Amino acid sequence: MDYMKLAVDATIHGMENNIGGPFGATIVRNGEVVVAISNTMTRDTDPSAHAELVAIREACKKRGTFDLSDCEIYATCEPCPMCVAVIIWTGIKKVYYCSTHHDAHTHGFSDQHLRDYFSGKDTSCLDMINVAKREDCDRLFSYFHEIQSGK
Repeated sequence: MDYMKLAVDATIHGMENNIGGPFGATIVRNGEVVVAISNTMTRDTDPSAHAELVAIREACKKRGTFDLSDCEIYATCEPCPMCVAVIIWTGIKKVYYCSTHHDAHTHGFSDQHLRDYFSGKDTSCLDMINVAKREDCDRLFSYFHEIQSGK
């Protein structure tokens, strides 16, 4: 089966129906398609609704788990840093992609500012300010574990 073609077809459907732009992704587990989908940024007015993230959200729902370590993803374009982070969080170890982030940039879909920020090349786009010593915030981790353990 041509998993990339499924991503391309989903992308075309998304563009033709004003769901999203020229990006799609397919998630596959043991040779079976879990989901093939386009990004939904336009429809959802959601800047995080990249194809890879939408596919991961759907795959996690379908499988009832955050762990997609037994899956691989086929993306029509090289995933952006946000998508890469989520791919890593889910345990996916293999990503196949066609167009590069340079290709996307050429067509007006640049993520270079993110790549520059995360590489430390340019931190001017965001001030990260640590608000330390907040007992209410600090307690959230232990409270979570209390809830999980039923105490």
